[in-house]
Amino acid sequence: MNAFVCTMGTEDYDATEALILEHGGKVAMPKNALTGMAWQGYYFDTEGNLFGIHQPDLNAK
Repeated sequence: MNAFVCTMGTEDYDATEALILEHGGKVAMPKNALTGMAWQGYYFDTEGNLFGIHQPDLNAK
């Protein structure tokens, strides 16, 4: 993809993902570790728009 993807910060990745899925969102790319930096993943909203969530975590592996 050659485009901007809005990525939002969160303090609790798992809780945010649960809310996304509860409200009809779908996983585009599952949670993955940016080793030593953060957790990140991507989702589709109910209209098919792609967005990401990002939780800083120095212990991510």
